[in-house]
Amino acid sequence: MKGLMTMFRVFNKTKNVLHGEISVPPNIVLAPLTGRAISLQDVNDSLFAEEMLGKGVAIQPAEGRIVAPADCSISMLVDTQHAIGLTLFNGVELLIHIGLDTVKLNGKYFSAYVKNGDRVKMGDILLEFDLERIKSKGFDMTTPVIISNTDSYAEVIPILGQINEFDQIIKLSPKR
Repeated sequence: MKGLMTMFRVFNKTKNVLHGEISVPPNIVLAPLTGRAISLQDVNDSLFAEEMLGKGVAIQPAEGRIVAPADCSISMLVDTQHAIGLTLFNGVELLIHIGLDTVKLNGKYFSAYVKNGDRVKMGDILLEFDLERIKSKGFDMTTPVIISNTDSYAEVIPILGQINEFDQIIKLSPKR
């Protein structure tokens, strides 16, 4: 069965960057990309800075890929491939918005390896983007990672600083 799943995943052009299993506690969100985590209040876009879409953290990316931070389903992938919604199997709903105003690129420099409704494993590469090319066009590549269902939690606490894929970036406190 494992060989069949590996063959199926190769057929679907998905790649997994993990070697081994990682258990993710339900109150932790892991980083879907490498870079520097900053406060949403420091994002140069009021939609995110004022937490209109939810609480979370923003990441200034060091490389151009987004990986599944946990086993999840793809709840939304916009046509321009600059934003993706994930529903983690622990109930957390994430919105990952790659860069600011990158919708204006109409999908140029973005490659998606998933589609709406796909179920993916932690470590699967979801999207790749040409970070340097997009930056050279003048775009701010700060990437908000938002808890879309913020109201389901008493607290959403960002963890700031240098991070790698799968480092903790958000702690969640359940409502009592």
